[in-house]
Amino acid sequence: MPVNSFDDYPMSWKPTLTRGPRPLYQELAELLEADIQAGVLLPGTRLPPQRELADFLDINVSTVSRAFRLCTQKGLLSGTVGSGTYVAYDALASLSLLPHPDKPALVELGSLFPDDASYREVSQILREVAAEEGVSRLFGYGSMEATLWQREAAAKFIEKAGYHTTADRILTSNGGQNAIAAILAGLFSPGDRIGTDPLTYPGIKSAARMLGVKLVPVRQEGGEISPEGLLFACRHDRIKGLYLMPDFQNPTAHTMSLENRRAIARIAKEQDLLVIEDSIHTLLYQNPPPAVASFAPDQTIYIASLSKTISPGLRLSYLVTPDRCRATLEDALYNINLTVSPLLLELASRIMASDKAMMLLATHRALAKERNAVADELLKGFDLQGPKESLFRWLVLPPGWTGQRFEHTALLSGIQVYGSHRFAVGCEPPAAVRLAVSSPVDNRQLREGLLRLRALLET
Repeated sequence: MPVNSFDDYPMSWKPTLTRGPRPLYQELAELLEADIQAGVLLPGTRLPPQRELADFLDINVSTVSRAFRLCTQKGLLSGTVGSGTYVAYDALASLSLLPHPDKPALVELGSLFPDDASYREVSQILREVAAEEGVSRLFGYGSMEATLWQREAAAKFIEKAGYHTTADRILTSNGGQNAIAAILAGLFSPGDRIGTDPLTYPGIKSAARMLGVKLVPVRQEGGEISPEGLLFACRHDRIKGLYLMPDFQNPTAHTMSLENRRAIARIAKEQDLLVIEDSIHTLLYQNPPPAVASFAPDQTIYIASLSKTISPGLRLSYLVTPDRCRATLEDALYNINLTVSPLLLELASRIMASDKAMMLLATHRALAKERNAVADELLKGFDLQGPKESLFRWLVLPPGWTGQRFEHTALLSGIQVYGSHRFAVGCEPPAAVRLAVSSPVDNRQLREGLLRLRALLET
């Protein structure tokens, strides 16, 4: 029993320790994380002072400090000297966006899963590769660098995304998230600042937090980073880099104007800014606009991937790098990955070099348009944003909702969506949620989920 009585004391959090075999600080950190996950502690909640909490639990202050520090490292807490410790505004974004194996069956509109329509075609090419003489070479570690023909296949494929490049500038990695982590680890240092959209891909948030890189929200105009906002961030926030998703921006699905692409490229050259252009969704457009990298190739690392546009199981990405970054980034990729899978690399290269690549892209576009037509039909009258080729849409909520509350309410109805708080960087999240229209197993399930959401929106 605690020495002091806190029965009637107005503490914001009164956890109960089981004092089991685990270290007390670890148990306390897990209790804190669980209560944030469950909504017991909302973003912005001020936690009790560490000494008061230690007295309440009858433990050492150092135990509380250690637990708080662990949760801060995970991005769950934020603290200001003289002000106290608070649940981070974007704490829930630090928790996994992938489905938990213990979750009951849900209509999945939260986690972003591409369709698997390419399964048969990809399987056929895999069988052809497996039947060839000398296939055993593909089951070893392989080389970190793709062969010349593999890089040429990637360069020609990337050209279809609006960026003309050459094979000698291409590096490979184990997926887009892996590429982002390698870029941050190799080309930035702890404490460096990178500009992002105020709502951005959670993967850049988690990688930056892990590596001690600070993300700075850049002022927008018309749903995209403005040249004026970028200049301000360069001069006043002293950012060294900029992370962009110009096409199908995650989570808003916005596509950047050609004018702003040119302006951002010009500013990047003037300010010696390193741009990370994440273009993993770009090829969902039949005629993509030019990449930012097209206007500033020596300032931009361009990331392309096949998992969202060809097949989810092709966990590979291609990085088009400026010459000045290549050696350092190659070293970072080696230290993180050692190598990419020779089998996946060969399979992906065969697909990109074949006439089946464009056929598969057309199939995925058609399915995306079909899913979005269902969404437009069932959510007619509500503010559903994003192009018809997108794998996800951005639903602006009616007055009275927040993204977090709608996410929680939808979950009670058996629907998983992700609120805007999961994507926020240093800003107050708008009342909106991301809907992954590609994730339900079929159109019937998509309709079921959207009809339930509409019922909530109409209450």
